[in-house]
Amino acid sequence: MTSMIEHAFDAAAEGYDSAFTHTRLGWWLREAVWRHLAAVFRPGDRVLELGCGTGEDAIWLARRGIRVVATDASPAMLDVARRKVEAAGMADRVHLAALDLAASPEHWPERLALETPQDAVRNPEFDGAFANFGVLNCLEDRRPVARALARWIRPGGRVVFVVMGPLCSWEMGWHLAHGKARTAFRRWRSGVEARVGNGAKAKVWYPSPWRLRREFAPDFRHLKTVGIGVLLPPSYLGHLVERWPRLFEALAALD
Repeated sequence: MTSMIEHAFDAAAEGYDSAFTHTRLGWWLREAVWRHLAAVFRPGDRVLELGCGTGEDAIWLARRGIRVVATDASPAMLDVARRKVEAAGMADRVHLAALDLAASPEHWPERLALETPQDAVRNPEFDGAFANFGVLNCLEDRRPVARALARWIRPGGRVVFVVMGPLCSWEMGWHLAHGKARTAFRRWRSGVEARVGNGAKAKVWYPSPWRLRREFAPDFRHLKTVGIGVLLPPSYLGHLVERWPRLFEALAALD
């Protein structure tokens, strides 16, 4: 059975890189995330990626000597990622697997289909996990994911989540300027619809940093919250960046 999230990302898969990854805005945002990932994960680590999309982050980590189990709920996204991983020559370091975060965490082991599934079930052996660009925004409640990760990540391991928060000054200002007050404050509502790239719409939630810390406690201790793209517009306003690249390049440098 295909979920709403799976359908939305399937529809967006083939055009995702051209619509976001290969744009100025996409590159700036991903570079910012990579700086933080580089400070957390080291060569030789084994990392679980939730919502790998087209595999861009997994390939970057693999080139740094990190082994990645890259998962996604969308078969189409995994197909694109698989082609990119093979073209990059990283198939020995990136293992791709279907995993729906909304599914019951007790079924994660068999869904991951690791090379050594029995050992993986007994011992997670992951040094950390991460989810980039709003993967966790697709879940109303992230506590089941927190409990599952607590069983799969070794003591002392770290998790990195890039989550879209409830406050976005560019979004609020843009829609208010166009007389759309309800859209300007849509992130304050629960389960609002958002378009995924050029694909279909899916329901998303915008948790605050405080709520995320509460959902992942007591299994995880909060270390740091940082802003990514605070001075930059959301991806659907990327055309503004292409129109005034020097202005936004300066903002990206200050971010």
